[in-house]
Amino acid sequence: MTSTIAFIGGGNMARSLIGGLVARGHAPAAIRVAEPVAALREALQADFGVTACEHGAQAVAGARTWVLAVKPQVMRAVCEALAPQAQAQRPLVVSIAAGITTTQLERWLGGALPVVRAMPNTPALLGAGVTGLFASPRVDAAGRTSAQSLLDAVGKTVWIDSEALMDAVTAVSGSGPAYVFLLAEAMIDAGLREGLPPDAARALVLQTVLGAARMLTESDADAAELRRRVTSPGGTTQAAVETFEAGGLRALVADAIHAARMRGAELSAAND
Repeated sequence: MTSTIAFIGGGNMARSLIGGLVARGHAPAAIRVAEPVAALREALQADFGVTACEHGAQAVAGARTWVLAVKPQVMRAVCEALAPQAQAQRPLVVSIAAGITTTQLERWLGGALPVVRAMPNTPALLGAGVTGLFASPRVDAAGRTSAQSLLDAVGKTVWIDSEALMDAVTAVSGSGPAYVFLLAEAMIDAGLREGLPPDAARALVLQTVLGAARMLTESDADAAELRRRVTSPGGTTQAAVETFEAGGLRALVADAIHAARMRGAELSAAND
């Protein structure tokens, strides 16, 4: 019999996880979602055949796995409201909220619970995401397997041994798609300035990003080697790459990722 999974929050990331689970054969009848917005509840029920409830207490009743998919700012209030049921049921708790630690979650839920902290990114909406996972000491092998199976439904998973590194995961991959989108945006704008028609600039940039990503994931060579292979001495690519390097691109990327990591730590402190 398929064990019941309860989602607290029915936003985009929860939708992607639910869709991935159903596509992999998890029975919709064994998935419940708590979502206060009626339109979202109706869409979840219509699209996936799951049970959608207005209140968290309804969704978690009898569920062996709880997925906390609410905003960090409301996580404490949500957990504290569900603490009595958490203590009675002793579920595996999986959180996808940025900046909220397993220690905080366990404390807000009443203590002594297995908690997995997960950081998926938005390509999970297409089944092409990547998720960093950290398990608290109370999570056993079966709990790790369950959490990984849940997040495998929307892409690749990477286990992180130190929770202190989860803010770095957030900074690199959780926020990372926005960095790629920003680069694509800048490349399209640059193409327009060089005289390309808008449709052509967009098509050229988007397919270039897609093709480069496929080369990175499907080749045995690392990013540096692939860059060297397409950079002919004295050619156009070298001129562009040298301009990037002279402008401090590497340092700027490092500063940006550090800023994102620090913001993750601030979110944790602000919501404690």
